[in-house]
Amino acid sequence: MTSTDGLRLHPFRGLRYAPDRVSSLTAVTSPPYDVVVRPDGVRHLETADPYNIVRLILPQAPDPATRHRQAAETLRRWRAQGVLATDDRPALYVYEQSKGSLLQRGLIGALDLDGPVLPHEDVIPEVVEDRAALMRAAAANFEPLLLSYVGQGTGNGATGVIERTVRTTPLLSTTTEDGFAHRLWAVTDPADLTAVDEDLAIRHALIADGHHRWATYQRLREEHPANGSASPWASGLVLLVDSARHPLQVRAIHRVLPHLPLDGALAGLDGAFHVRPVDGPLDAALAVLDGTPGNAFLLASGPERFCVLDRPDPELLHRTIRRDRPAAWRELDATVLHSALLDEVWRIRDHPSEISYLHSAADAVEQAAKHGGTAVLMRPVLEQTVRQLAMDGVTMPRKSTSFGPKPATGLVLRVLDEEL
Repeated sequence: MTSTDGLRLHPFRGLRYAPDRVSSLTAVTSPPYDVVVRPDGVRHLETADPYNIVRLILPQAPDPATRHRQAAETLRRWRAQGVLATDDRPALYVYEQSKGSLLQRGLIGALDLDGPVLPHEDVIPEVVEDRAALMRAAAANFEPLLLSYVGQGTGNGATGVIERTVRTTPLLSTTTEDGFAHRLWAVTDPADLTAVDEDLAIRHALIADGHHRWATYQRLREEHPANGSASPWASGLVLLVDSARHPLQVRAIHRVLPHLPLDGALAGLDGAFHVRPVDGPLDAALAVLDGTPGNAFLLASGPERFCVLDRPDPELLHRTIRRDRPAAWRELDATVLHSALLDEVWRIRDHPSEISYLHSAADAVEQAAKHGGTAVLMRPVLEQTVRQLAMDGVTMPRKSTSFGPKPATGLVLRVLDEEL
């Protein structure tokens, strides 16, 4: 392998479902753990197939220690039963997702954790601790992070290897409930691996999705220093996508404040923002939000009641938003929301019991109605803004963006005991 200060993506022996042991690959896959938020979503996946991956990424038990131990025991049992089997040879895996005109291809491998990978969001310590305890107990990376890099965008280097590989027969193909078709290939040819290595040697990556898992990888690496040879904990499972070839989609992540009713939220503003009721349904209200200049948010208490907050009080912004950050950061909707509204006006701490983060606007509205709280619906940030802030070393408020499409969980896993 090439010596480099760039990205180092290593082949590994993937752990995959044995097709003859499950009802279908569709029935055992799942969205990433942080997208499967609601308990009914977990139950739906659990009942799809007794071996659905959700039993590993979101085990259900009364306390955290039991959950993590349960996931580790489930993994060991499924491997012993042959439900999950390790590939014979280490490989990088070409992964393709498609739906209609959307096509995304990338490489799944074990990425060195000391390479040039740029985060753009802060993380919640409690979530990192929970993910670390799960990975520690299972000695496994259950789902890849989504990273983007700006490559050649042509048929050379890593992209060339991908384009040649997809003309061959895939290891697997399936279509998930969301309508996305998924295909996976193994790359084992030494010349192809060298071409990938040389290309990535001059690249840096942006974390598109998976900040908490990246922080978890870093923590576990510190706990497992290498003893004379490379530690498997020094790398982590990722999907690398060349955004010059396959630009990622960027969507907003919405907030639900379960303990703050909408009337209380509006009463607490006291002139801090202009309030404008808007008509539904949800799509129409979101269209009004998208067309509103400056910082703006759409509040909802259910499917029938919406209002836009905009034109924040300049004095409030001056008092609450840090001045030691670039203008692009100070003007983010997420910055204004957390610094001015959540911290100062509503005095809501950023804790899982006080704020829920949902990728679907409809789910956020539904959860707000269920709890008698308020959904705060957001607009997406441009990818170039995210990347520039990351390159400047400036992190955005947590859960500011949702890049996609996200890789399905359960197509290929990495078990660290195979590499010891």
